[in-house]
Amino acid sequence: MYVLLGLSVLAAAISLAKLYQFSRLQLRRSESRVAESVELIQEGEYEEALRRLDGCPTPLARVIETTLDCMLDKRRSPQAIDVEIGRVGSNVIRDLESWLRGLSSIAHLSPLLGLLGTVMGMIEAFMELQRAGSHVDPALLSGGIWEALLTTAFGLAVAIPAMASFYMLEGEVDHVRAAMKDKSWALMVHFDKVPAVVEQAGESKVADESYGV
Repeated sequence: MYVLLGLSVLAAAISLAKLYQFSRLQLRRSESRVAESVELIQEGEYEEALRRLDGCPTPLARVIETTLDCMLDKRRSPQAIDVEIGRVGSNVIRDLESWLRGLSSIAHLSPLLGLLGTVMGMIEAFMELQRAGSHVDPALLSGGIWEALLTTAFGLAVAIPAMASFYMLEGEVDHVRAAMKDKSWALMVHFDKVPAVVEQAGESKVADESYGV
């Protein structure tokens, strides 16, 4: 129970910290601003687009800035541009995903720890029953069982909100990942910098694995 209590506090701390991080980065609220900047880039208004992106806290803005810098560098090949955008995007996603694996681990381990506590409690209850011998008191067994089942209930109570929080936060990360791919590829198409398909071992590989997808 003490272990589960500690995990519940840790899960709550991770969830609140990630919510604060996502709120500070304005992941959703800055999308329209980034979309306007992309349109300005496509219209050739590079300075105005960079000015809008400069004050935008979302990591999507950093990826668009990197994409524009790469597009304006005539020395870069389409493959090199795709690699650089993928590198920056991966760093952004890695930062957004920090601690989410720990939250997922808590959600998966809590029911197992609760079940372990229940099994240990049941073992102790039956040991008490054996020590009682012929003077068996039904209250002794029932009391031991309901106390043992408390750990399973508490484990589930920790796991359910932790899992819900994980999927909600992971959904926000997936949304940012998809937006980065969409906007960066839109600019690559606009500047005619789409990397060619690479044939290797009889399979077609397209540079579509950026940002860990």
